Amino acid sequence: MLLRHAKERQRFVRFAIVGTMGAAVDFGVFNALRALTPLSPVVCSVLSFSAAVTHNFVWNRYWTYPESRGKPLWRQGVQFFVLNAVGAAIRTPLFAWWRGPLVTAVQRLPVAWPLPPQTVGENLALGLVMVVILFWNFFSNRYLTYNDVAIGG
Repeated sequence: MLLRHAKERQRFVRFAIVGTMGAAVDFGVFNALRALTPLSPVVCSVLSFSAAVTHNFVWNRYWTYPESRGKPLWRQGVQFFVLNAVGAAIRTPLFAWWRGPLVTAVQRLPVAWPLPPQTVGENLALGLVMVVILFWNFFSNRYLTYNDVAIGG
């Protein structure tokens, strides 16, 4: 298994940290565009996703996989973006599937939520899909985008 190596576990943690920062970029750019421009939510989402993927690619190339120089920058960038787009395509139906039951479950709990129960349930669903996609993005990029880096090396 890939994560048996200490170096690969370190890369996974770094990849997760970069992904967390990327989520902040995604949410920040989306909300800024929504507040400051007349763009539609879909256009804002595409632009924020693109900003987050660009952010994540740069950080992963230079911090998570600094020894990854066997492929041209443009080729790695395209591979990274395509694999992350596949991750987004996996994420969307999972979010739709988990959203309803989690919103219902949160609404039934006898808790005074600081946010509307629907918001809490939707954010729980979003958190779950982010965890699933973290693994997709890490392993697909490790074996395809950053396959020029020796495993455990």
